[in-house]
Amino acid sequence: MEGISILNGKYAVSMDMYPLQDKNYNMVYKFYDNLKEGRFTTTKCTDCGARSFPPRIICPECLSENMEWVDLPSEGTVLVVAEQEAGVPLGFQAPLIHAHVDLGGELTYLGRVQNCKAGELKEGDKVKLVVIPIEPVPADGKKGAVIQHERVFFAFEKVK
Repeated sequence: MEGISILNGKYAVSMDMYPLQDKNYNMVYKFYDNLKEGRFTTTKCTDCGARSFPPRIICPECLSENMEWVDLPSEGTVLVVAEQEAGVPLGFQAPLIHAHVDLGGELTYLGRVQNCKAGELKEGDKVKLVVIPIEPVPADGKKGAVIQHERVFFAFEKVK
């Protein structure tokens, strides 16, 4: 598991790259609930049909609040590859592999490709969605109680 384990149990919210995913803290929490089910989703405006990623609670085109959840393809084709050697965030190993991925013509997405060595990923390679467990974090509850929230995030990996 990657992320904040390097802090040895000392949580510093300013160093956490992942959002709190509970409905009490995040208005698009359903995206993370869907990820836990292995579904890659976003929102679509029921008024004008606009779809964007990341998910939104208000349509960026017509400003409607009438949004619905739609599934995105979980496999895609690499358009461009970038390998990050410097400036890798705390808790991650260099190099980080990033790719611009075409998700079947429905969306292009720039994101991380894991379990891949430098020079291994090429334009035209197929990648698939991978759901990653993220360490739970403490959040202040009522009367000083500490609540642990289970979290997930996503990346892609090369189809072998």
